[in-house]
Amino acid sequence: MFERNKIDNGANTHHQTAVPAELTLTDGEVLAGQFIISATRAFADVLNGESHFLEFEPFNKERRYIARTAILSVRLIQVGSAAGLSARRPIEGAFDPHTTLGIKADAEWDDVRHAYLRLAKMYHADRFASVDLPVEVRDYLQAMSRRVNAAYVALEAPRLAVKKVSMRAQPVYSTPAR
Repeated sequence: MFERNKIDNGANTHHQTAVPAELTLTDGEVLAGQFIISATRAFADVLNGESHFLEFEPFNKERRYIARTAILSVRLIQVGSAAGLSARRPIEGAFDPHTTLGIKADAEWDDVRHAYLRLAKMYHADRFASVDLPVEVRDYLQAMSRRVNAAYVALEAPRLAVKKVSMRAQPVYSTPAR
C-alpha cells in the first residue's frame, strides 16, 4: 500500500500538527485559525525560531504564510472536549434536533435534508482521515457526527411512520378487471 501523507506532501514526509490560535496583526486585523508546525517542535520554538514566515491556516480559508514581524500578539485557543457537547444543552437530557441541525422548527423537509447533508459532510470521519488531528478534536468530530445523525433520525422517524401507514393502505397486487 502507499502512504497518503508522502503523496500529498511530496518530499515533505515529516508529520505536522495544527495549533489553534487567534492572531492580532500589526495592521489591527484579527485572524482565528491554526498554525501548521512540525509535530517534533514546540510552538514557542517555532514562534522564536529563525524562520521569517509562519504557516497559518485561517478557519474556512486557504493556508498562507504570515511574516513573524507582522504578528502583534498570539492567543492560543483551547479546543473543547467532546464531553463538553452535552454541557451546552439547556436542560440535561433534552435534545432538540432542530437546533442541532441549525434549522427552524417549522422547516420544510427539503431544508431538513439539506442541513443534515451539509453537516454530515462537514463532520464525517473520512474527511479528516488523512489529517493528523489532536485526540480531543477527533473526539469532538465523532461526537458531532453522532449528534447530527441522531437529530436527522429523530426528525425522519415521524415522516417514515406516515409513509409506512400510507403504503399499507395500497394493495400490493391487484388483478386487472376482466
